[in-house]
Amino acid sequence: QVQLVESGGGLVQPGGSLRLSCAASGSIFSLYAMGWHRQAPGKQRELVATITSGGRTNYASSVKGRFTISRDNAKNTVYLQMNSLKPEDTAVYYCNADVAYSDSYHKGHWGQGTQVTVSS
Repeated sequence: QVQLVESGGGLVQPGGSLRLSCAASGSIFSLYAMGWHRQAPGKQRELVATITSGGRTNYASSVKGRFTISRDNAKNTVYLQMNSLKPEDTAVYYCNADVAYSDSYHKGHWGQGTQVTVSS
């Protein structure tokens, strides 16, 4: 079984920075796209950023220029560097990954989520 474990969340003041990490472990043949989503109270889960195995990135317009997604394929880890944080960035952040178990089978997985709170 594959597990995604997030870390790095917490409380930060507006304008501050946080770096989230998500490490995948288990029976992994390969990792395809990885990404981050977030869900604020009373709202639907939304895409924050994605990164392909080749390093191509995509961002939500609300975070473009402030957040940077990256990955370390040797460590099966994806990161989200969040700068210039705003109160509206407050949410539970979820990591997701498209995990290949073989050449012909892959499946999406989600982490358990990590809370990010931006408040003075």
